Amino acid sequence: MSFLFIQLLSGLANAMFLFLVASGLTLIFGVTRVVNFAHGSFYMLAAYLTFTLVHALPLGGASFYVAALLAALLVAVFGGLVEIGLLRRVYRAPELYQLLLTFALVLVVADGVKYLWGADNKTGPSAPGLAGSVRLAGQLFPTYDLAMIVFGPLVALGLWALFYRTRMGILIRAATQDREMVAALGVDQSRLFTGVFVLGSFLAGLAGALQVPRVAITTVMDTTVIVEAFVVVVIGGMGSVWGALLASILIGVLGAYGILLLPRVSIVLIFVVMAVVLIVRPWGLLGRPEAALRPAGAAGDAAPRRPRLHRGWLAAGALLLIAVPPFLPTFHVWLLVEMLAFTLFASSLYLLMGGGGLVSFGHAAYFGLGAYGAAILMKQAGLPMPLAFLGAPLLAALGGVVFGYFCVRLTSIYFAMLTLAFAQIVYAIVHQWDEVTGGDNGLLSVWPSPWLASPLRYYFVALVATALALALLLRLAGSPFGLALRAARDHPRRAEAVGLNIRAHQHVAFVVAALVAGLGGAIFVYLKGSVFPNYVDAPMSVQPLVMVLLGGVGSPVGPPLGAVVYKLLDTVITRYTEYWQAVLGLILIALVLIFPRGLVGILDFRFLGWGGASVAPPPDPPTASNADSRHVSTT
Repeated sequence: MSFLFIQLLSGLANAMFLFLVASGLTLIFGVTRVVNFAHGSFYMLAAYLTFTLVHALPLGGASFYVAALLAALLVAVFGGLVEIGLLRRVYRAPELYQLLLTFALVLVVADGVKYLWGADNKTGPSAPGLAGSVRLAGQLFPTYDLAMIVFGPLVALGLWALFYRTRMGILIRAATQDREMVAALGVDQSRLFTGVFVLGSFLAGLAGALQVPRVAITTVMDTTVIVEAFVVVVIGGMGSVWGALLASILIGVLGAYGILLLPRVSIVLIFVVMAVVLIVRPWGLLGRPEAALRPAGAAGDAAPRRPRLHRGWLAAGALLLIAVPPFLPTFHVWLLVEMLAFTLFASSLYLLMGGGGLVSFGHAAYFGLGAYGAAILMKQAGLPMPLAFLGAPLLAALGGVVFGYFCVRLTSIYFAMLTLAFAQIVYAIVHQWDEVTGGDNGLLSVWPSPWLASPLRYYFVALVATALALALLLRLAGSPFGLALRAARDHPRRAEAVGLNIRAHQHVAFVVAALVAGLGGAIFVYLKGSVFPNYVDAPMSVQPLVMVLLGGVGSPVGPPLGAVVYKLLDTVITRYTEYWQAVLGLILIALVLIFPRGLVGILDFRFLGWGGASVAPPPDPPTASNADSRHVSTT
């Protein structure tokens, strides 16, 4: 019994750190509607700053506490600069641009930390006065963790006082419920957004700084915490600080007991809880339903037009892809095959995003199901490689049938988070099911049949498969089905009024997207000869999102172009610098701020009949001046 009590305390201590991170994230999303992927980067940055400041400050026993506060304040200032310099320019752009911008920041900060502090893990100092353990119920428990269990509720009370006893708090609460109403009352949104972003960044920084005595400081601690923080925010309710506290305790305690009682499924428990909450109560435990959420993938005026194929250019492109590869070195042929696999990965996601306005944060599940399906059918079921290659997309489509049934019942960020939950469940299964998937070691020696062992032969098989799949996607986009899908995206109520079954159309699109992504996974696994759980992990799901946005969400040319350029950048930059993530991040930031239509908007594909240049730019971002002018005009 005493051991269970200590487990409870451990869960509560973890919950308090999770609450600090998640409360800042939910505040930022609740007010600004920005899905801030960089929130975990602020957390990591504060941990490294604390590590440095502790050794630099000549304050003896007080060094750690002063360093932690200074680090959180520095991160808050950095967050404010990010909001003013970058995010303010894209507030009124589609949410996807904000998402891409914060993801680019993740890449830049990650490599910045590696450059300044190195890639080796670091161990922080203990907190003076709180080192060692105390005896509780006959068991030893860390004194520092006990202090954090007390500190977390104090922070929650401080936030309560801020929200209910100050004017800024009242404005923040009002903005989380009705941002447009707050603007109509003449509140300077720019200043409010900046204040909220600074506060949210401070909370993330405080969590990172206070974690220093507890955990190793690593360059991947940002990605670990951001996924858990998103789960907490979704379970608690977007914009609800008390929901974040409740969900943090739930997740923290569940994690503590889960690893004790159900060790084989402990890593998936929190995602199962999130999936159940999203299905039963999509707006979270303490959140409020929003009357009309803008589809996360809606691109406003940047919506794709009905594709029209220019046969001459298509024939020229096909001739190039057939005639040139025989003269290329083997490495370049393999690179082309990888580009084809990721072209399918990105284009399948585009069917959901561009056609249906549905942004998936878990699309890697279907790419991974295709890859694992091909490997398992060949290695475990003993099927010949061609049959395994054909069966893999069907397995991914089956996953799409099951998961899509629940996902299409939600919209906007709730849809995205449920897709992430299902992807993490798939990840947990392939990670833990050692007997079939090989667990963490994966499945090896998954090679093509001998008659396809030649790189050139495998390339042509992959090219034919990719061409057929892209033709299917284009056919769907231009068919009555595609038009109905876009109608459901742009005017759901009108579509329902004319008798359109929105969920059925979105479900079919979900299954087709899963099928094509699975085909990409099958091509990829025979290229690499192995499959590992990271094919299904959350960072893998980010890649097709970046490819679509890099290429341009306003045209079906965008995803293939984005996939090719992304892989080229990945390959070329990696050859010249180890800080390729920072270079890629800076390129993405420049694209979002200067060329928000993506590469398609720059290159102008009107000659292909898939015009990107005709797409109108996003509206101007809100500023203090235009906010004031709106106020004056209404009064």
